[in-house]
Amino acid sequence: MNKSILASALLAAGLALPALAQQQITVVNFGGANANAQKKAFYEPFEKTGTKVVPVEYNGEQAKIKAMVETKKVTWDVVEVESPDVARGCDEGLFEKLDYAKIGNKSDFVPAAINECGIGVFVWSTVMAYNGDKLKTAPTTWADFWDVKKFPGKRAMRKGARYNVEFALMADGVKPADVYKTLSTKAGADRAFKKLSELKPNIQWWEAGAQPPQFLVAGDVVMSTAYNGRIDAANREGKNLKITWTGGIYDLDYWVIPKGTPNKDAALKFIAFASTPEAQAEYAKNIAYGPTNNKALAKLDPKVLANLPTAPANAKDALQFNIKFWADQGEELEKRFASWAAQ
Repeated sequence: MNKSILASALLAAGLALPALAQQQITVVNFGGANANAQKKAFYEPFEKTGTKVVPVEYNGEQAKIKAMVETKKVTWDVVEVESPDVARGCDEGLFEKLDYAKIGNKSDFVPAAINECGIGVFVWSTVMAYNGDKLKTAPTTWADFWDVKKFPGKRAMRKGARYNVEFALMADGVKPADVYKTLSTKAGADRAFKKLSELKPNIQWWEAGAQPPQFLVAGDVVMSTAYNGRIDAANREGKNLKITWTGGIYDLDYWVIPKGTPNKDAALKFIAFASTPEAQAEYAKNIAYGPTNNKALAKLDPKVLANLPTAPANAKDALQFNIKFWADQGEELEKRFASWAAQ
C-alpha cells in the first residue's frame, strides 16, 4: 500500500514537472542597452502575470533557429530578429504565423511593423554621431562625413555593405528617395563603391554596436555611423555624444516565434503584452528606439520623443531600410564589399 502511495506521488510529481515548465518562456535578444530596456519594459512586468522569462542573447544567427526547427528541438520561444530575417525565415517556414486576433489591432501599429510571421518591436536608426566635447562644428550631411579637409580625422563605419553603400550615395548627392533606385543599377553600385574608396584611408571599421560610442569617447574617430540607441545609452552614462539625423536609415526589429515551440500560447501572450501602448512607452523611456504601437506616443514626454527616430523632425530626411532590395541584391553587394575591404 505504501509503495502504491509512493508510486502515485512520484507519478503526480512527474506529471507536474512539465506543467511547471510551461510557466517559463525563453526570449532571445541582441543584448546590450536594448536587452536592459526590454527587461524593464517587457520581461519583469510580464513575469507578474505568472510566466517566468528566461532571456538569452545572440548575434542574429538564423542558422541556430533553422537547426532547432529542422531537428524538432525548439528551445527558444520568442526571438528578436532583424527585418531581412523576418521575410527570409517566413519564406523558409522557420516561424509560426502570428494570430493578430490575440495580439492587437493591426491599425494601431506603424504599417511596417505588420508581417504574417513577425510584429515590430521598435523602430531604430543607423545615424551619424560625433562627440560634442571634441567637435564644435556640427556635421549636417553625409557629404560632411566624407569631407576630411573640413573635418580632419578618422571615421568609424560598420564593416559591411549594408548602410554604407546608401550613405556613400547620399554623400555623392543622391536624394534619400532615389537611393535604392540608383543602387539597384550597376552604375549606381559602382558609384557607391567609388565614393567609399575616397574615404577608405580614413575609415576605422566597427563590428559591434558598442564600439562607435567607445571610439568617439576615446577620440579615436571624429565621426561614426552608429545605432541611435547606443548613443542614447552612452549619454545616459554622462557622455556628450550628438546625432545628426539627416539621411539616417531607419529599420525595425521584430518578434518571431520559432516553428514548433511547445510554448506557443505563452509566447503569443508575451508578444501581445510587449505590443501594448503601455509596455512600448516604457521601453522608449529606457532606450531611444521608437514604439511601433502608435498609441504609445501619447504616453511619452516631449523630451523622450525628441530623441526617437520616429520624431517628425528626425524622420523627415530619413531613409527606410529597403528589405526587398537587400533580400534580392544583398548577398552580391556583401561579397563585393568583402573583396573591396580586403584590398
